[in-house]
Formats: sequence, C-alpha cells, structure tokens
Amino acid sequence: MADQNNNVPLLDINRDNLPHRDEFVEALAAVVDSGRFLFGPDVVELEREVAAYSEVDNAVGCASGSDALLLALMALNIGPGDEVIVPSFTFFASVSCITRLGATPVFVDIRPDTFNIDVDKIPEAITEKTKAIIPVHLFGQCAEIDRICQLACEHDLPVIEDAAQAIGAAYHSRPAGSWGLIGCFSFYPTKNLGGMGDGGMMTSCDAATADRLRLFAGHGMRPRYYHQVVGINSRLDTFQAAVLRVKLKHLPAAVEARSSIAERYGRMLTEENLVDQDAITLPTHDANAFHVWNQYAIRVAGGRRDALRAHLAEHGVGSEIYYPVPMHQQECFTYLQADRTRLVETERASEEVLNLPIFPSLTESEQCRVIEVVADYFANAANKVAA
Repeated sequence: MADQNNNVPLLDINRDNLPHRDEFVEALAAVVDSGRFLFGPDVVELEREVAAYSEVDNAVGCASGSDALLLALMALNIGPGDEVIVPSFTFFASVSCITRLGATPVFVDIRPDTFNIDVDKIPEAITEKTKAIIPVHLFGQCAEIDRICQLACEHDLPVIEDAAQAIGAAYHSRPAGSWGLIGCFSFYPTKNLGGMGDGGMMTSCDAATADRLRLFAGHGMRPRYYHQVVGINSRLDTFQAAVLRVKLKHLPAAVEARSSIAERYGRMLTEENLVDQDAITLPTHDANAFHVWNQYAIRVAGGRRDALRAHLAEHGVGSEIYYPVPMHQQECFTYLQADRTRLVETERASEEVLNLPIFPSLTESEQCRVIEVVADYFANAANKVAA
C-alpha cells in the first residue's frame, strides 16, 4: 500500500497554475467585462505574441491542435486519392486529420533514439500521390526538420509541422513551427503552454497561406454569410486566449524548470547504475535541438515496462505510456494494411517507452521518490533472479 505522503503525480496542473492565479482572474474578469467572448483583443494579441515567439510573420488561432492539423490539410486541398507521410508513433490527431479528408496516411518508421520520424526512411515512402509530409516533434524535441524540409523541397512537397508538444522547441536555433509551410500547436492543458480547455494555433511565414487557414477556420465565410469554401467552425475563444497570454509570459521559466528536472533525472538514474546495467535507456537529446521536455520518456527493455509501471502505481508514483498502440495497429486504421516490417522501431518503442513525471513544479524530493521506486523495482527483480 502506497504512503499517501510519498505519492508523486504524473503531473499537477493546479500546482503549476497556482502562482499565476491572480493574473488569471484579472485577465478573465477583463474578458467578462468586455463581453467579447469571441474575436476579442486577447485573441489578436496572442496571435501576435505566438508569431513573435515562433519567429514567423503569421499566427492563426483555432479551437484545438487537432483542428490545426485538419485545417492545414484543408488549406492545401488534400483529399481522396492523396497520400500524406506521417509517423505511426504519435497521437491519434496526427493521423485522423488525414483520413477525415479521405486521404491516405503513409506511415514511416521512427529513429530509435529520439522517437522522431526517420528522415532516411522518407524517400522510399514518396510516390506520385504524395501531397505533404507531417513530421511530429515528439515529447518536446524537434525532428530533423532541416533535412526534412530539404527533402520536401526537392520533391516540391509542403511540410506541416506537428508541434503540438513542442512550443518553444528549436532546431539549429530556429523555432518549431517556423520551418514548414504550416506549424500546428496545441494548448491542451497538459501541454507546456496549456490553457484551461482546448485551444490551438497555426503558424506560417506565408501570408497567403495564413489567410487561407483563417478562411477555412471561419466556415469559409468572407464576407459574412458569403462562403468561398466549405470550412469548419474552429475558433480560439477569448477566455482561453487571455489565460494563454498570462502563461506565455512564464513559459521560458517553465521550460527552464523542465530542463532542470530532465537533467536531474539523467544524473540520478545514472548514479543508481540503472543505465549502466541496461535496465533503462535515457532519452536522447539531439545536440542540434533545444528540447522543451513536454515528456520524459525512458525505455524499459526485456518486457519489463508494464511491470515497472505497475510497481510505480503500487507505490503511488504516476507514469504513463505514450503510446501503447501505434497508429498502424489501431482498430480504425487496420484497413490501411500497413507494412509492419517497415515499422519495427515504432512497434519496439510502443512496447518499451515509459513516461515519468515531469512538470515545472515537480520538486527534487519528489524526483528522488520516483528514482527510489524505480531502483527498488530493479533491485527486487535482480534478487528474484539471484534466488
């Protein structure tokens, strides 16, 4: 039975938000008093601030990160008969946006170190039907987006960056969301820049593309009641924008805290000799990437991942598996009949990855507790083998 005093949550949104409560209340009260719950000034200002933060000229708010991906494909006229290259080791929204439009996702395997799409495997997936590439900047670390964009340019293909987990991340000092034609961000509460509900943002250096995204996000309506295209209703409401503007001011400090926690995990796990024993594999930090650590993902080999997670839960330590079932093995995508021999690293990652608690207000003592429980599991396992 876990000691409640020693429990460590996977994340604690309330604790992270608490220091900014007065700022939130003031910002939300201003929206209430204005009565501008949609298209309010906070939405316009947040778009400007995210554009500046991402070093692009344009940003367009929308209702969610899922909608951001969908709208990006809609703006590119992708539909039946088209193919879009995407990793299978990702969240559902990276793929569902493709199939919702009648297009076909073509899955490419991941690198075993960063869990991001393997650029060297992309060329063999390109056909005359390929219309876009969606690299996912997973867990807060950019894929090799410079090489991806170069390859896409050679084949005249647009790149849509799924940066849902990676706001503030960068590659070669260039921010996520500024490399491809369109960058897609999520403001789901668990993200590094999380709102108090759903919200999303699309970025682009191209004004015409941004204008088209805005058109599709507003029913395709311009002017009012005159519909140029069949769009959807996807708006970032003013309440969410007001909250996000407060949190954006504190995002650099939150990222710094996450980085410190990640560094401490690496040091502690190494000191416990778990890494040297190959009990676990630490996350790989690409030297070219600025990692914002939305997740801290270790590998647990030898079929012990699920047992370790059960041990953590038994002792009151939160953990999660992102992602236990890759997209090509999801029931709703079995009709795609993906070639599993080309997705070996994807399937291995789904069997081995375990995500440990990481959030800005996680304390050092809580981290010590996480490491203690992890080490205890492997010590017990070694004793059982010795016996």
